[in-house]
Amino acid sequence: MLRKKTNGVAKGPRKGSLLSSLAAKTMDRRSFLAASGVTVGGLAALSLTSGRVQAATPSTEGGEMVLKKSVCTHCSVGCTVIAEVQNGTWVGQEPGWDSPFNLGSHCAKGASVREHAHGERRLKYPMKMVNGQWQKISWDEAINEIGDKMLQIRDESGPDSVYWLGSAKFNNEQAYLYRKFAAYWGTNNVDHQARICHSTTVAGVANTWGYGAMTNSYNDIHNSKAIFIIGGNPAEAHPVSLLHVLKAKEENNAPLIVCDPRFTRTAAHADEYVRFRPGTDVALVWGLLWHIFENGWEDQEFIRTRVYGMEQIREEVKHWNPEEVERVTGTPGAQLERVARTLVNNRPGTVIWCMGGTQHSNGNNNTRAYSILQLALGNMGVAGGGTNIFRGHDNVQGATDLGVLADTLPGYYGLAAGAWAHWARVWEEDIDWLKGRFATLDRNGKTKPMMNEKGIPVSRWIDGVLEAKENLEQPDNTRAMVLWGHAPNSQTRMLEMKEAMEKLDLLVVVDPFPTVSAVLHDRKDGAYLLPATTQFETRGSVTASNRSLQWREKVIEPLFDSKVDHEIMKLFSDKFGFTDRMFRNIAIEGDEPVIEDITREFNRGTWTIGYTGQSPERLKKHMANQHHFDKTTLRAVGGPCDGDIYGLPWPCWGTAEMNHPGTPILYNMSMPVSKGGLTFRARFGVEHNGNNLLADGVYSKDSEIKDGYPEFTMQMLMDLGWDKDLTAEERASIEAVAGPATNWKTDLSGGIQRVAIKHECAPFGNAKARAIVWNFPDPVPLHREPLYTNRRDLVKDYPTYADKTFWRVPTLYESIQKKDFSKDFPIILTSGRLVEYEGGGDETRSNPWLAELQQDMFIEINPRDANNLNIRDGKDVWVSGPEGARIRVKAMVTERVGEGVAFMPFHFGGHLEGKDLRDKYPKGSDPYVLGESTNTVQTYGYDSVTQMQETKCTLCAIEPA
Repeated sequence: MLRKKTNGVAKGPRKGSLLSSLAAKTMDRRSFLAASGVTVGGLAALSLTSGRVQAATPSTEGGEMVLKKSVCTHCSVGCTVIAEVQNGTWVGQEPGWDSPFNLGSHCAKGASVREHAHGERRLKYPMKMVNGQWQKISWDEAINEIGDKMLQIRDESGPDSVYWLGSAKFNNEQAYLYRKFAAYWGTNNVDHQARICHSTTVAGVANTWGYGAMTNSYNDIHNSKAIFIIGGNPAEAHPVSLLHVLKAKEENNAPLIVCDPRFTRTAAHADEYVRFRPGTDVALVWGLLWHIFENGWEDQEFIRTRVYGMEQIREEVKHWNPEEVERVTGTPGAQLERVARTLVNNRPGTVIWCMGGTQHSNGNNNTRAYSILQLALGNMGVAGGGTNIFRGHDNVQGATDLGVLADTLPGYYGLAAGAWAHWARVWEEDIDWLKGRFATLDRNGKTKPMMNEKGIPVSRWIDGVLEAKENLEQPDNTRAMVLWGHAPNSQTRMLEMKEAMEKLDLLVVVDPFPTVSAVLHDRKDGAYLLPATTQFETRGSVTASNRSLQWREKVIEPLFDSKVDHEIMKLFSDKFGFTDRMFRNIAIEGDEPVIEDITREFNRGTWTIGYTGQSPERLKKHMANQHHFDKTTLRAVGGPCDGDIYGLPWPCWGTAEMNHPGTPILYNMSMPVSKGGLTFRARFGVEHNGNNLLADGVYSKDSEIKDGYPEFTMQMLMDLGWDKDLTAEERASIEAVAGPATNWKTDLSGGIQRVAIKHECAPFGNAKARAIVWNFPDPVPLHREPLYTNRRDLVKDYPTYADKTFWRVPTLYESIQKKDFSKDFPIILTSGRLVEYEGGGDETRSNPWLAELQQDMFIEINPRDANNLNIRDGKDVWVSGPEGARIRVKAMVTERVGEGVAFMPFHFGGHLEGKDLRDKYPKGSDPYVLGESTNTVQTYGYDSVTQMQETKCTLCAIEPA
């Protein structure tokens, strides 16, 4: 609870730590710093060295001070960190003053990342559980024992019975290598945190206009004339991003509109705060569009030339008059008319959203509704407009792009035969050998190759373990689980997760910290903890939310007995016998694959999204010359990067030698494609039901095709007579793939892209965005009541989906919603972030500077609800969920939440249903702050397209403890 501190320490750390030595003393903040031996300047540099393992902290007396440039490992803004290193020890840090992203600023988390690397609570050496106790073992023992068990499971149940859960903690090279590793193991049961944060964004947005990512940038918000934030709290989740938002607010007088069920710190900056009932985003947006359409305020010419299907949207919106919108959302119609008028009168405006909009059982409908609002206003493809989707982790964008997903190979190629053939060519691999690595599912007289089937998403891995085998669309249950850089307390249904962890044959955690995975279960054996390094102990690229890539330098050598992630992957590939194949084009130094070689390999293959032009050399040059880039346009002015966009935001077309500058604003036709301009992607064919899907008479600047056109193929080049522009080498490469049928995505030479752009055309075509997605459960986005809703009067009018099986697992919808839980669980429960912590919180709650700031897990309750329930501010309460779990937390009585709504942060772990699990951590690795996880009481519910978990609108009951 964000209150003034008395004792500036966390409760219950192990004896002997810095904080426990101060715990008995009553002191203010200044006294705390003095007793810690830290000056104000020292705090800024975070040069704490108390309590270190001596081998990890060599003397810093004498020796040259070396500056290393890295990137913060928390949210997706991409803030530069300048690390001060002396004699191999990281002794201080400064924010990157030259960075166009953070402009010399840090948030609380960014200012303390040195402690993330040097933290005494890290996992220091490999460990295995023996008779319920963690014991130290060697790396050789760990790899051999784990590998032997996995190979046994593979022989008995097939490769799909080992689940490889990856992470946004990876840099791009590690993410790419991890997806390749899963392919060589022979499974698509591989996924990462994007599934449970923005998978509904990627699916919804990509199926609207072609790419599933932020269209503009944090910096481009400087150009916005209005800012509409829904389901996002950047003041806490992405604090430095607020610099860019407030710049537009102050310099452009841009009205800031914040729509959120909770009055957040971001809402405190708003010109207009719109409170609405959790889970009613579509109804709210359609309520805005009702006023826009009713008054003829839409951009009719933009819609005519660049949008398909808006008439069907218009028909649905007719239903959402102000009275119906208020009945469903609770938001007055007069307020929405005022908001609509504000957006119309202040164009271009940008729409920003985060997980408040995505984590719903109809999350894909939400993200498409937000996008359709921008299409109706004509705010797409313009500076100051777009959909600025704030991703939650430093490389969740890159890990998604590079394919750490259950439904695609790197670059969103999918899993069809053609996608595997493409990557086999990139890897120079025998496609038949790859096919032989995968299982087949023989059921009901049919044989299905698992190579082409989506894997189980991370949101449902527990069902892969617990569901009856005959109900799964794979040969056998999940028997081994690898949680590599993943916080399990970031997922719902934690009591079932505990059961699943205990049922597994093998549980492996690979992480710099032991995480809640070390303590949630009551296993006696078959569990391992492997210490991976932080990203400050390696080098490589990382992709910010705006699609820009930045290169991290290695700050320090790996501490303790930890290893870099890509080395651990190589050790497992040694054990499994495919190192020579997997690394045939990647050099290995000792046991560590060379990062730059991995970059160059994904450069050779990810043509779909333009991850091909960002060579290591170009990225390093950008980092060295950050001061050359304009702080709004991100374009370099003079110098060695002249004309480039900072970080070469994808798509950066063609090869690095082609020198494309990157694409700062997706779908911006006011610039030539060669300078970063773009059209909407022709991803959905050229017509639908006899109607044209290509752009109508509009095109990007200087395009030689003065109308819409399909995606480029070799045949299209031949038809246009442009094939004469290909080099002999490019022509030979194209012929080797599929001759005239080769397209811009599968041409390994890059020739088709180069020639298209020579004629100022977009390689992926020039089409209309589509407002209707005919291959989704709801072609037109619909409001559907949450599975656990207390508005029983609305269920008949806005029911959820029928139960179905997809992503290999049975998924419940109507069978849950038809039960009325609202009498026993009357309060809507939502969740979100705090500025002090990140994700599951393991590393940030292990950081003394952050742990001091927020020491207790809490629930926000409206004063009326608190008084009716006899709950006092600051006292313990029990929070119970409709699926049987309950947690003990502190009450914060506040009007931040409306009546009937409660909020909890999701960063806590280490307590379970009132029980403190501190003694289950390996000695010395327990976080300073522990607490209950909100996800213990969060309930079942998954998006109808992506299996995103629903964490923003379930039900609960609250009572005094």
